[in-house]
Amino acid sequence: MTRVPIFQGLSRDDQLHVAGFISPLHVHKGDVIYSPGQAVSRLLVMHSGSLKVSRIGTNGQERVLRTVSDGELVGERAMLTGERSDDLVTALEDSRMCTLGHDDLARLLGRYPDVGMRMLRTVSDRLASTERLLAAVTSSDVSARVAAYLLDQPGQVRDGMVVVHLPMAKHDVAAYLGTTPETLNRRLAALTSAGIVELQGRRDVVVRDPDALERMAAGDAD
Repeated sequence: MTRVPIFQGLSRDDQLHVAGFISPLHVHKGDVIYSPGQAVSRLLVMHSGSLKVSRIGTNGQERVLRTVSDGELVGERAMLTGERSDDLVTALEDSRMCTLGHDDLARLLGRYPDVGMRMLRTVSDRLASTERLLAAVTSSDVSARVAAYLLDQPGQVRDGMVVVHLPMAKHDVAAYLGTTPETLNRRLAALTSAGIVELQGRRDVVVRDPDALERMAAGDAD
């Protein structure tokens, strides 16, 4: 529990008390956690792994909305409003999470308001990421979309550089960004040639010049 951001800051005794409200959930890669039209009665708080949140269009095609990683939330809107979810939530890899029922969440927030503030911060960070990506997607510049996407992915610091691990296969990332896999590969190759990023393996991207990436995401590549 100490690794889950919304529970950090609680004393050891409080964490033990909170543990009485939650149930652990382990899922395997490919498992479906929520289906469209399903009533959502629990909040998921990611501990490790990653999930894909998507929607199925009338043409049967899947549209990826976002990926979910450590410390992020799933199902909060549907659970709090009582609406049935339109989302398909699938595990991208073996994942672990905490689950909270509606009544338990209400009692928990009543006793530990700081947990609610951390939840709001998590949702706020997601909204900021969505707004940045939306601004990039409405542009015709695919490079801006790619830059915004890389900036909004969680990264790890290695040798003084931020390394982003792509949570999905590149063809899924391309679909998420509204482009083709070929175009995505060309844009990543151009970023590499410019010394802004470096590709390592199939999914790791080393961000060598974050300022240049920020300018590109904002449409100020020149």
